[in-house]
Amino acid sequence: MSEEILVNVSPVETRVALIENGLLQEIFIERPGSRGHVGDIFLGKVVRVMPGMEAAFVNIGLERAAFLHNTDITSIGADGFEVREEYPRPIQQLVREGQSIVVQVAKDGISSKGARLTTNLTLPSRNLVYLPRSKHIGISQRLEDEEERTRLLTLLNNVLVEEQLEDNGGYIIRTAAEGCDAPSLLSDIRFLHRLWAAVERRITRGGEISLLYQDVPVYMRTMRDLITASVEKIRVDDASSCEEISRFMSDFIPDSTAVVEHYRGDRPLFDVYGIDDEINRALSRTVKLKSGGDLVIDQTEAMTTIDIDTGAYLGSRNHAETVLKTNLEAAVAIARQLRVRNLGGIIILDFIDMQDEEHQRQVQRTLAKALAKDPARTTITGISQLGLIEMTRKRTRESLGQLICSPCPMCDGRGVQKSAETVCFEIFREIMRVAKAYENDTLLVMASQVVVDRLLDEDSAALADLEELVGKTVKFEVEPMYTQEQFDVVLF
Repeated sequence: MSEEILVNVSPVETRVALIENGLLQEIFIERPGSRGHVGDIFLGKVVRVMPGMEAAFVNIGLERAAFLHNTDITSIGADGFEVREEYPRPIQQLVREGQSIVVQVAKDGISSKGARLTTNLTLPSRNLVYLPRSKHIGISQRLEDEEERTRLLTLLNNVLVEEQLEDNGGYIIRTAAEGCDAPSLLSDIRFLHRLWAAVERRITRGGEISLLYQDVPVYMRTMRDLITASVEKIRVDDASSCEEISRFMSDFIPDSTAVVEHYRGDRPLFDVYGIDDEINRALSRTVKLKSGGDLVIDQTEAMTTIDIDTGAYLGSRNHAETVLKTNLEAAVAIARQLRVRNLGGIIILDFIDMQDEEHQRQVQRTLAKALAKDPARTTITGISQLGLIEMTRKRTRESLGQLICSPCPMCDGRGVQKSAETVCFEIFREIMRVAKAYENDTLLVMASQVVVDRLLDEDSAALADLEELVGKTVKFEVEPMYTQEQFDVVLF
């Protein structure tokens, strides 16, 4: 498996694409006006405590107040470290209105919801996540080799003891630390301590609502979080960003074989790799499978549903084999689409019904294997009696569609609009209502071109009957600015 990272930097936005075997796997977009805040630490102020929700709303200086649940609040002891409690205390015992509080953004605000906060502060580096208010030592579950897990935990504990830092906070060893040596861990520890010292100084100053720590730009986060041994090349189309990435690689990942390259081609970098076309396809509701089958993806406020259909694929053997082949291909495609589109929350997968239990197990294994590559945490259930698989994928930021699209003003985001026939019938009802209320002999209907055309053509006979029924003349005027659903019936 070969991977490349493409970095496109412009004054208006920065885009980073992860390519695996020639296919887009993830896309990150950061714009100055809509930069995410996940990982940022704020000094906020509690504006409202909600005992019924066991939560509080905190003003951290964003457009909407952020949400802090009592399960995300850690009690701090006299020694400055968290105190583990068996059950969370009532929210009114933990915070009060007007109180200043140090919080970190765990999830960006999505749609009409504000950001989700936590007081469990963490600071990430290449190999470690620092827990300044905890003494917990842990390791990423994605590191599955037991020998390597044991080696890294022993190595970290030895470094902490040698440096007399075992009581200076907790750490989680990241997946990227696989194969790491003691000097690399020590370098990360020292960097994280300097970073936390700077944050502490800002906390001590107190004062008004303020940003205490901001995570690095998207292209640097990508280098920190996504660089693995399989990444062979990093192409950057901006000279200064390329130099910054090269320095980071030299300082923190010197053993990486990835080559950082400044792209100077005439064609835009993303055009060369067809990334813009991939992004446009990721906004489509339907995904075509190579076999001829389809994925139909619908994202709603509550959940995302993905329906699998054989489409044009008829198979060459029996029906069960056709269904199995389509479902296996769909399982791999679904895992990729979840990453590319950054879909999170509850996801319902409606695979084509399979009677053979072994076929069901094959599809589940294929899906689990494909999802194992996803950096976001996922959980999946077995196939239900209705042939559905329920799964969740951790959501920390807006999906691709939410980030780069806005609701359609014609249909208000429904994806459909009333037919011209339906609008004509609504106009007929409105004419009857207005005719009863006023004595004018003539009424004027203002509507879109397609609706007026239908009233004067297919519905002209019904219109004549209506004029005779109400005893009034109806005239029409095309309003170019009206959508198909908009109309007015006014006195003439």
